[in-house]
Amino acid sequence: MKKSLFVYLMLAILGIIFFFPFAMMILGSLQKVERATADPLFWIPTNPTLYNFSYIMNQSSFTQWIKNSLVITIVPVLAQIFFGAVLGYIFAKKKFPGREFVFWTMMAVVMVPGQLLIIPKYVMFSQFGWINTYASIIVPELWAIMGVFLVRQFMMTIPKDLEEAAYMDGAGDFTIFFRIMLPLAKPAIATIGTFAFISCWNDLFTPLIFMTSEDMFPITVGLASILTKEGNFGVEMAGSAISFVPTFLIFIFFQRYFTEGIAMTGLKS
Repeated sequence: MKKSLFVYLMLAILGIIFFFPFAMMILGSLQKVERATADPLFWIPTNPTLYNFSYIMNQSSFTQWIKNSLVITIVPVLAQIFFGAVLGYIFAKKKFPGREFVFWTMMAVVMVPGQLLIIPKYVMFSQFGWINTYASIIVPELWAIMGVFLVRQFMMTIPKDLEEAAYMDGAGDFTIFFRIMLPLAKPAIATIGTFAFISCWNDLFTPLIFMTSEDMFPITVGLASILTKEGNFGVEMAGSAISFVPTFLIFIFFQRYFTEGIAMTGLKS
């Protein structure tokens, strides 16, 4: 009993610690204050206002920034789900020469920092004429190695008897994949989608390098450009809140599948 009470107490303390920055962001976004002051509670609004949100949304390019973010997020998310599911199924259930070597060679690429490749990418994309286009952001994100890994690990937990029974009933590879494996792998697929959405939506570094005109900025770069000009604490918090909402909703919507997917991908049959 005492041990459980201690655990709950520690979890409550950690919850409060992690919730504090979120509360500061929300409350600070309702406060019309230009800069931080010596008062540690300056971010608590005395006269709550939506001025900061109105200021950002009234920017001439705000709607275009949202559109750009949706394009460079939704397309990669759908592509990563598709390729992750297909390749994960192949590496989990199909045997072919060099399967393990190819898979772990792909996994080794994860160890290469993305920042290390940014200059070669820029040189290559400039030759393709992709600078300041959606292609420079979307094409490198069409598939993700970690997505393949998650689906592979999950599908390895699916009993082989299901696949063999389907073959005996005359089902082909496409039928087995789309009607058996894919529905069973929903948790892993939801995990891929959640990770991909958060990564693409919140990406600041890549668009900052490849997008050179304001009308091609995603919401992250657009808000950063406003904050560079303003340096306003209230506007900064409002911008953070606007950018945070979509990722928060996606996580809440897929939370059950996401948690199950993370738990199950650590198991092997």
